[in-house]
Amino acid sequence: MRAARLIKMVLLLQSRPAMTAAELARELEVSERTVTRDAQALSEAGVPVYADRGRAGGYRLVGGYRTRLTGLDRGEAEALFLSGVPGALREMGLEDTASAARLKVSAALLPSLRDASRTAAQRFHLDAPDWFREPRTPELLPVVAEAVWDDRLITACYRRGEQEVARELEPYGLVLKAGVWYLCARVVGPGSFRVYRVDRFAAVDAGAAKRFERDGGFDLPAFWEERAAQFARSVLRAEVVVRLSEEGLRRLTHAVGPVPARAALEAVEAAAGGDGSGWVTVTLPVESEEVAHTQLTALGPEVEVLAPEALRERFARDAERLAALYRP
Repeated sequence: MRAARLIKMVLLLQSRPAMTAAELARELEVSERTVTRDAQALSEAGVPVYADRGRAGGYRLVGGYRTRLTGLDRGEAEALFLSGVPGALREMGLEDTASAARLKVSAALLPSLRDASRTAAQRFHLDAPDWFREPRTPELLPVVAEAVWDDRLITACYRRGEQEVARELEPYGLVLKAGVWYLCARVVGPGSFRVYRVDRFAAVDAGAAKRFERDGGFDLPAFWEERAAQFARSVLRAEVVVRLSEEGLRRLTHAVGPVPARAALEAVEAAAGGDGSGWVTVTLPVESEEVAHTQLTALGPEVEVLAPEALRERFARDAERLAALYRP
């Protein structure tokens, strides 16, 4: 355990000019005192780890030291080849670069591990687009991706409804969600981070000389998780009251989506129970009555709408029409 941690510490210091004790402790998931002891152990073993004292101090490797402890086992090699998503790389214009990198890694592996790329590909495949949707690569995606990699400012013309809005953006990262590409960027001027659908860019100009300095505290996965949750909650602007059978409860997530279903199911768990018939009454957050009608229709006779009255009447009319269609 400690040997693996010491190797990781050397590799971390090898990849960066210097790291503070707090940074190393966070990466290694240990205390700063343990970092100090590990650095001392490495120094005694002949690894030139130097500690700079003071507020701006930290640890660094002296004299361009490079470790040769970079051998990969089979599991690590296969995981490495899984780390790239071929379809996404192709859409960003990075397929040739990624292919060259994989060839170089394969050439550096031991002969017994050189089939890692094939064995990994035969065991895992990511199909990002949603079902029943024809995936389309945004025409401007390669330009945006290149700006993201190079930390280059872009001037983008973004379609918002019937209008087009010009924005100067600091492009921080790209996210592929259910076959749709999104750009997470900071607006120059206001300084706020926003999310843009790449396929809604009408034009993108990436000036070669215009670069921006990244905010070191920006965390793309955490930012996306927070914004995605905010969006999912923001569209739920209405409520309906429904009775659900046990089967209706089981199928609720599939019908209305995870966020409103989770809210309803948590309310069921918090309540004392149903009315003795196996049915439960819940208040369900929905986007609108129109959307609720479409979603809840999928549950058929496993749901009864209680409120609002207009939606209940609409379901009653649907039931009458169905009864007429199937009446002998």
